[in-house]
Amino acid sequence: MSAVEQDDYQRLRLLSYNIQTGVDTSKYRHYLTQGWKHVLPHRERQLNLDRIASMIKPYDIVGLQEVDSGSLRTGFVDQTEYLAHCAQFPFWFEQINRKIGKLAQHSNGLLCRVKPTSVNEYKLPGLPGRGVIVSNFGGENGLSICIMHLALGRRARLRQIQFVSELISSQRHAVVMGDMNCSCESDELQLLEKNTNLRQSGCRSGTFPSWRPMRRIDHILVSDSLLVENARVLDYPMSDHLPIGIDILIPKELELAA
Repeated sequence: MSAVEQDDYQRLRLLSYNIQTGVDTSKYRHYLTQGWKHVLPHRERQLNLDRIASMIKPYDIVGLQEVDSGSLRTGFVDQTEYLAHCAQFPFWFEQINRKIGKLAQHSNGLLCRVKPTSVNEYKLPGLPGRGVIVSNFGGENGLSICIMHLALGRRARLRQIQFVSELISSQRHAVVMGDMNCSCESDELQLLEKNTNLRQSGCRSGTFPSWRPMRRIDHILVSDSLLVENARVLDYPMSDHLPIGIDILIPKELELAA
């Protein structure tokens, strides 16, 4: 794209990351030998959050999965709020999907430098504990961004994809991102593309497990009305997933602020 053409667009840098509540897993056996880190507070978690905050700082909109909204295991630190503060994001939102007393609060998170005109949260079909955040930027013809974490089971994922498809089917400009627990070639993503104007933004590299990324289960899908540049998986193994990022180019006539 030429410099003249670039002038007709505004760039947004997007990132999606399942941070596993700040737990650094680097071997399969750590799920067993370091399982206590998922239920008890520890100093390494806070150090990992600080590293993650530094990594996400250059981005405009960040979607987070497996953040904790402030429970015993995080020392009652709301991780979405903490990352927003450390990385200087003026706007943030969280969706608590599974609350286990004072022990854990599994959540999705949204961080953004552009003020959303609206943010809505929805519980996904299937067993409790899964959700999607839908944030809208601009007016009627603005941009919609969905952040979600899908189920482990295929049948539940298909129902959840159908639900999300219906949420955004009327949106001309949309982005869907998150931990979808399914591959690029899966029936689930094929259904999402069939029901919407979304397309995948890159599938060459794996995202899970972070220490040997053989599976691509984290995705960012983008409407065909938006241009995509620099789709990438970041070599940043501070979780059991790797983060994924893209740049999208939005026509300047699409006002992001209402």
